[in-house]
Amino acid sequence: MSDGDMSVRRTDEATDHALDDELVLASCDADGILRLTLNAPGSRNALSEAMMTAIAAALDAAATDDAVRVIVLAANGPVFCAGHNLKEMTAARTAPENASDRGRAYFTRVLTQCSALMASIPAHPKPVIAEVAGTATAAGCQLVASCDLAIAAEGAQFATPGVHIGLFCSTPMVALSRNVAAKHAMEMLLTGDPCSARRAAEIGLINHAVPASELSEAVMEMARRIASKSTATVAFGKPAFYAQAERPLGAAYEYAAAVMVDNMLANDAEEGIAAFIEKRPPRWTDS
Repeated sequence: MSDGDMSVRRTDEATDHALDDELVLASCDADGILRLTLNAPGSRNALSEAMMTAIAAALDAAATDDAVRVIVLAANGPVFCAGHNLKEMTAARTAPENASDRGRAYFTRVLTQCSALMASIPAHPKPVIAEVAGTATAAGCQLVASCDLAIAAEGAQFATPGVHIGLFCSTPMVALSRNVAAKHAMEMLLTGDPCSARRAAEIGLINHAVPASELSEAVMEMARRIASKSTATVAFGKPAFYAQAERPLGAAYEYAAAVMVDNMLANDAEEGIAAFIEKRPPRWTDS
């Protein structure tokens, strides 16, 4: 991560040593698990322009950092993420420089920034796990849905409540509808009602709901299991999962077969198969 970016700071210990005004705290442990913690509890970790920029910078840095094997996205405070910063957006609507179009250009820029951030998570070469201790609403729910995996405390809630304030959650709908069946998604979108963690697990929005006291360990246990695998193998598989899902069945098989051929020729596939045959642990080179 850039030393010049004061909103994101990485440490090599498992604890954070960061200033209160840093929007994203970052720490990477010896297993290669990078914890990115949203750190604006006073604004309910809302996705202000600055927060989105900070998250994107942290993810970009992690993509090319060989020490990072898995990313955990967590948050400080009782709210995981409250979605867009509506106060910031309302102020921009009434700003003199936006008077001519009532903020259309500004809203377009902010929503484009948010969409790019959300799309970058499934496109990221490293697996991203959401650790949700509190409420995730609107674009905050979208953020959870955009992650590859998610584990939440039993008291956490998820909602796309824009319909309550006259603003349908159209962009959160994109991630939500790619995680849950259409009628479950429409129920959340049309009613705006909160969904419990247990219900979120039932419909596929998250993987597991666990007691709050067990949340961090449950996330880290999953992260450690993934981190023990070859990063080269994971880098073949993760993008292929999303890419094949967008293709018709025949094209999906054709694409996946080509990916598997390339994967088969990788050093770690050769080593992993040999280790299986020889009944020994594999020695990954991440290549």
